[in-house]
Amino acid sequence: MLFDSTLRRELARSFGATLVVILTIVLTMMLIRTLGQAAGGRVAPQDVVLLLGYAALGHLPTMLALSLFVSIVSTLGRLYRDSEMAVWFASGVGLTRFLKPVLLTSWPVLLLVGTLVLIVWPWGNRNSEDLRQRYEQRSDLSRVSPGVFQTSRDGRRVFFIERDQGSEAEGRNVFVLSSDGNSESVTSARSGRLVSEGNDRLLVLEDGQRNELDLATGEKTLARFETYRLLAWEGGARPEEQRRPRSLATPTLLAEPTGPNQGELSWRLGLLLGAANLMLLGLGLAASNPRRPSNWNLLFALLAFVVYYNLINLGQAWVSSGRYGLVPVLVGLHGGAFVLALALMWWREQAVVAFRLAPQRRRGAAR
Repeated sequence: MLFDSTLRRELARSFGATLVVILTIVLTMMLIRTLGQAAGGRVAPQDVVLLLGYAALGHLPTMLALSLFVSIVSTLGRLYRDSEMAVWFASGVGLTRFLKPVLLTSWPVLLLVGTLVLIVWPWGNRNSEDLRQRYEQRSDLSRVSPGVFQTSRDGRRVFFIERDQGSEAEGRNVFVLSSDGNSESVTSARSGRLVSEGNDRLLVLEDGQRNELDLATGEKTLARFETYRLLAWEGGARPEEQRRPRSLATPTLLAEPTGPNQGELSWRLGLLLGAANLMLLGLGLAASNPRRPSNWNLLFALLAFVVYYNLINLGQAWVSSGRYGLVPVLVGLHGGAFVLALALMWWREQAVVAFRLAPQRRRGAAR
């Protein structure tokens, strides 16, 4: 039918344009943040693009839901402003008739949102954590650029090294400034190398000296050494049971119904249910009066999206803390939003019915 095909084509164009704009803005912000983390030594510079891709996949469900919601409100809002809605209403097409083409356009987006949030979201978070963990497991020495002073992760040590070209784990002219609050020491050595003992990484310095200052008493100590062993990194790989809930697969969250896992599950299901409810809310929020010089429906729609998204996060916090259960939060929040969307559509539909009956009432009054 011409009505369905025209509306679906316009919704698709609006959705694509909105998604490109939102994706560009979000990717730019995430790129700046990831580059800042790489500059601060928290992630490897060679992993910036990969981390950016994982972050984009993680935020894509929210961007898709927002783009779909904005496209519905803007497309139907244009029909109201151009008085095309009045023509359709006068022709006997009600507001609920717009639900079919909107659903036909939205179901692939909703399916993609569900796939991303239930499958891709934990996969991307798990890979991002693995990349960050592997980089953190490298010792501070292995992350220092040759000829550059650099601070360690905890901020208590400053390194300078001239690295040997033949080995990533060995270096020449090593300088280490350490401070633990009570004392401050300066260690220099002709050479240094990295060795592994179990899960620990040790820095073995050779042919150097260590100057230590007691900050409380002001006492200075000078020691020369042929070999000095310094703990560079301690710990092992993070076991699977210690991963954050956001990195766990959805079946794992269902099999282990702890508070944080249930909260994460409520957030994932909430995004999917929220995207469907926002689609219905968009039909009611798009209505506007073409005689008014300003149109506030899009602003109200964005405000509704922000409030709804924050309520989803609030529901996650409630479930994680054990204040409310998973089912009451899902039913109360998303069921309430669904009822509100239906009530808003019914109210708009009553206005359409009144619009159709107005000419008949005027003719009856004239007689």
